[in-house]
Amino acid sequence: MIKAIFFDIDGTLVNKNAKALASTKQAIAKAQAQGIICGVATGRGPVHLSQQVDELNLDVFVTYNGQLVYTKEETIRSEHFSDETLKRIVAFSDSYHRQITFGSRRSIEGSSLMRFGQKKWAKKLVHFFPKHFPTRLVKNLISRFSIHRKAQRYHDLDVLKEPIYQCVLLSPKSELDFLYEKLPGCKLTRSNPYTVDIIPSGGSKLVGIQKCAEYFGFRLDEVMAFGDSWNDLEMLDGVALGIAMGNAEAEVKKTAKYVTGTNEEDGIYQALKYYGVIV
Repeated sequence: MIKAIFFDIDGTLVNKNAKALASTKQAIAKAQAQGIICGVATGRGPVHLSQQVDELNLDVFVTYNGQLVYTKEETIRSEHFSDETLKRIVAFSDSYHRQITFGSRRSIEGSSLMRFGQKKWAKKLVHFFPKHFPTRLVKNLISRFSIHRKAQRYHDLDVLKEPIYQCVLLSPKSELDFLYEKLPGCKLTRSNPYTVDIIPSGGSKLVGIQKCAEYFGFRLDEVMAFGDSWNDLEMLDGVALGIAMGNAEAEVKKTAKYVTGTNEEDGIYQALKYYGVIV
């Protein structure tokens, strides 16, 4: 019996216009009416989250890829970078003149280019990028010629005085080994081909959901989850019913127990009906 449902946001809970479909809103309301807990499991942080999920009346929020988990009343999990690891990330970013943001509970600071990329309408532009976007070339050009290039660009950011739960770095897939070498104590995951999410080692959306399970009193084998990208893999594999959206990456579809319609085609509603979670 399903007692909790978690949704990735971009490419899953919302469509290309960053809005939840009417069918999705209806499906969530029907599930909640049966006492099923509904929440997000996202790489995004809490900043402006209510607008990003179209003001859905959700029960719990697994943010920053599981590092910060909370309800409207209480914090369930709060795992930030150690001072040593954060200093290492800042030093790396300054040394290599990288485009990066630092996410706290109240704000996201850092590269203006990366912060621009988090905006709703900027995400819409991604759909027009060529399939093989030259991320490495763009990264190298920006690092070399950025007007913000200086020795300690990030060192004195005010946000670094707060707990930092996640960093987002402009990075091609090909430099994964390089990053792990330079950033010990970190876990790397991604929701798109252009940037990598950096979180403390041992974290994940699934870990965040496990903390929700302990808090609310359900088990992982009573959880259903929806996702579309690489940072959803562990979550979809670790719950009872891992559902891939029709627009999901091929690897995600292979991992999922069921592939539903796309985020434009009532995929969430279809899957909940298919498994009899709603009628």
